[in-house]
Amino acid sequence: MIDVWLLLLVFSAVAIGWFLGRRTVTSKSQSRSPSLLQQQYYKGLNYLLNDHSASELDAFINALDVNSETLDTHIAFGNLMRRKGDVEQAIRIHQNLLSRPSLPKEHLHQAHLELAKDFISAGLLDRAERLLEELIADAPEFHQIATRYLVEILQDEKEWQRAIDKAQLLLPKKSLLKTPAIDPIVQKALSHYCCELADHSLQIRNYHRARTQLKQALNYDRNCVRASLLLGRCEYETAHYEKAIKSLHKIRQQNIDYVSESIELLKQCYEKTGGNDGFRIYLQDCLHEKPLVSVMLVLVDDILRFEGMENAMTFMANELIRRPSLKGTKKLLELRLSSAMSDNVIHQDLSQLQTLIDRLVENKPSYKCHQCGFTGKRIHWLCPSCKHWGEIAPIQQLESH
Repeated sequence: MIDVWLLLLVFSAVAIGWFLGRRTVTSKSQSRSPSLLQQQYYKGLNYLLNDHSASELDAFINALDVNSETLDTHIAFGNLMRRKGDVEQAIRIHQNLLSRPSLPKEHLHQAHLELAKDFISAGLLDRAERLLEELIADAPEFHQIATRYLVEILQDEKEWQRAIDKAQLLLPKKSLLKTPAIDPIVQKALSHYCCELADHSLQIRNYHRARTQLKQALNYDRNCVRASLLLGRCEYETAHYEKAIKSLHKIRQQNIDYVSESIELLKQCYEKTGGNDGFRIYLQDCLHEKPLVSVMLVLVDDILRFEGMENAMTFMANELIRRPSLKGTKKLLELRLSSAMSDNVIHQDLSQLQTLIDRLVENKPSYKCHQCGFTGKRIHWLCPSCKHWGEIAPIQQLESH
């Protein structure tokens, strides 16, 4: 649905633009009668409301002269077409503006940018990329916004190194007088672009390059959990288990909500070094800092492995009394089922209850974007909905686990 306020704004701009256009009408349009101009004008407005044929849009465009005073009206009308999904018509309107070299340069640059946005909406990324490159070179006043759109295109095309090169242009220049403020969104994006490159380097086992790329990622954003995870993986695959543990431990300080993403690899690292006590202490420290159900479940398994069923069930039951959760209840049922194998009646009742809880847990999302609320069953470092990096995190509400 089209934003009502945008529609009102366009109507206002159209009305003002038509009036100004009538005052500065060209010699070609002067030969038309006022009634014909009004008729074409209202046909164009009718197009907005009823989505009639393209010829009515042409009538509107022809009725409204293109000049400095009516430029905003044309741009607003084209943007509305794009918002409505009629990208083809938006392209026609903005191309019509670019065909008027008599307009001032800054107005042509504005039309240039809008046409690039039309091409992005149409999926014509190569055309949009060329337009934005030209705009960056020719119009310093549009450098920032054009660069941002260009970076988004390179991101969609997975041109990570080029995206880094362009995004770096958005960083403020260093000054001897003061530390410049850096856009955290740009910082996060740059860090994840480096992580994308590092992920590829790990796939082809180029560990030296991966380390360099991950170090750069942490230089851009020292709280980048993804970089610490990948660095831990890199060190583990090269048998540097202590370094892997050190990298994975950083996640607790970066964002404790992501500790669950590191536990399995961390467990393997501790097993390689024979340091199970260190693993248990780390889990207990994390649980003390924040009641993460994922950590509690791993701790239960560790107790079960080294101390036996009774201690594991006692620990789990006590934790559920303090912090009830679906996943915790599911885990306790699994333990009870294992200990009740000899009693068929109890085992059957517990199995039915476990099936019900499994269904409840299965329907719960595991991850949520803090920016837009998108939810899913697996982590996305780039939100599919709002396109923000590093905003999707494990859901920590106890009832969701």
